[in-house]
Amino acid sequence: MLVHQPSGNNTFLRIWLAFLNGRVMVALLLMGQLSAGLIWQFPVNPNALAVSLAYLATTLLVRLTSRQVPSPKPGPQWLLTIGVDMAMFTYLHLFTSDTMNYTPLYGLPVLMAGMLGTLALALGTTSIITLLLLAGSWWMAQKSPGDVTQRYLQTALTATGYFIVTYLVHQLSVKLHAEHQIALRNRAAAQTHEDVSALVMQHLTEGVLVIDRQNMVRIVNPSARLLLGSAAASTTPFELLALSNWSPLLTLVRFTFESGTQQSSDIAIAQPGHSPMGLRARTWLTTQFSPGSAPHTSDPLCVVFLQDLREMEARLRTEKLAAMGRMSAAVAHEIRNPLAAILQANALLEEELSDPVQQRLSKMVRQNAERLTRITEEVLDIARVRHQIDNAPASAIALDDAVTQIVTDWQAHDPARRGALHSMLNAQDMHVAFDPDHLRRILVNLMDNALRYMQAHADSLGIQTGIGEDGLAFLQVWSDGAPLEKSVEQHLFEPFFSSESRSSGLGLYICRELCTRHGASIRYERKTLSLARGDIEGNAFIVSFRQSLLLPTTPSLFDTIMV
Repeated sequence: MLVHQPSGNNTFLRIWLAFLNGRVMVALLLMGQLSAGLIWQFPVNPNALAVSLAYLATTLLVRLTSRQVPSPKPGPQWLLTIGVDMAMFTYLHLFTSDTMNYTPLYGLPVLMAGMLGTLALALGTTSIITLLLLAGSWWMAQKSPGDVTQRYLQTALTATGYFIVTYLVHQLSVKLHAEHQIALRNRAAAQTHEDVSALVMQHLTEGVLVIDRQNMVRIVNPSARLLLGSAAASTTPFELLALSNWSPLLTLVRFTFESGTQQSSDIAIAQPGHSPMGLRARTWLTTQFSPGSAPHTSDPLCVVFLQDLREMEARLRTEKLAAMGRMSAAVAHEIRNPLAAILQANALLEEELSDPVQQRLSKMVRQNAERLTRITEEVLDIARVRHQIDNAPASAIALDDAVTQIVTDWQAHDPARRGALHSMLNAQDMHVAFDPDHLRRILVNLMDNALRYMQAHADSLGIQTGIGEDGLAFLQVWSDGAPLEKSVEQHLFEPFFSSESRSSGLGLYICRELCTRHGASIRYERKTLSLARGDIEGNAFIVSFRQSLLLPTTPSLFDTIMV
């Protein structure tokens, strides 16, 4: 039995409209035939002309108003089509001139029922037409007696042909419907795969390029655009050959097409003004060739996966040092008990000392033991997740005074290199909830980084404090260094990620975690400052302090130790 969905099956809707158009054409032909008889003054039955005109009006009305395929089951929905056709053709067959044979016109309702209806509707329609043909043969025998047997035999052969056509057309319709359903399922599956692939590529950390034999980049995901940088075209496709510094990748892609096998290689991409970027490139063909295999109709595409070697090395170091971190945490845990004993013994000893020299030595012992205690606590904080509510609350410190003292101490260690610094401290009387030692550690780290990459001008390094538009105090360290690469900026605050091989890559990560501990935040911006030598663009690291003096209740982001 044919079961289809009239409202959503475009294939059967097109067939339905084609049948309606055919009915209109038959009606026009009948009207044309009768009109030609009037023109040439042949005898024309006025009733036949009126019926043909009504049939034309009915077919046009159904064609203009029909928007979907009727239900395939037998019912009144077929009266205006199959019912009207059978009535019209029966009238023409019985009551018009004997010189015209209108029996072939019954093929239209037979085909419509077989293609668009159930088997019951198709066989029922053909059965009714058979009865009408037999009634017509009887009617003709009454009007003009003759060879009745031949007339009935002709009717039987015609009816048999209609039954055969009905069955074959219905089977074709069932097959068509089944193929259509398979096509719909395949289309839905393909659309699902396309959506999932697009989503995966959108969020994949690896860069992905899809390149054809003509060196045209057809697809590029966001991670790959970051690696390509400003060289990447805003729209695809674009030609890889136009990116001169990416010639090593182009060579690898061409070799992949020539060999027909997957390739993997580490390549170095030259970058003007920067050190070469190391990438691990892996290539696959969408269609693999093998000797003796059948040729494919479409050219293969080369899929390229790109990984930043610095990121891979950082991840490897993270994994290697995780075990060392756990050991360091265990050592720090064991050190705390001896330190506590040293501090307690030193406190008892201080009560018995009267010599100023001995008191000064005892004070040095106490200060260094307390410093070691703080270091072990920080190691333990990094080693495991801890709620900061368990720590001693930070004190409220005057931001400008603390920054001034830290900058002064930092410059005193190397006045020749660190003396050139301009400061704009505009957070007078603003107090922030922050540990002074942690603020010192953050600010010194940011100033050391700025000193490493800034130019040799008196105003190349700047410190600024103030109140932001959100009403929160901020601290900014700015330098006129070169802009960061997009691939570096993306992983800037991740542990062990550094653009220098000799750097541990922990500095900015620790700064971020210390800010998080105190409810502050740190971010990077490419910022332009108006200086005496003009508007200068540079790198700015901005620490925004929280407004409340209450410690946050969220746990620290420190996880497994990696130092």
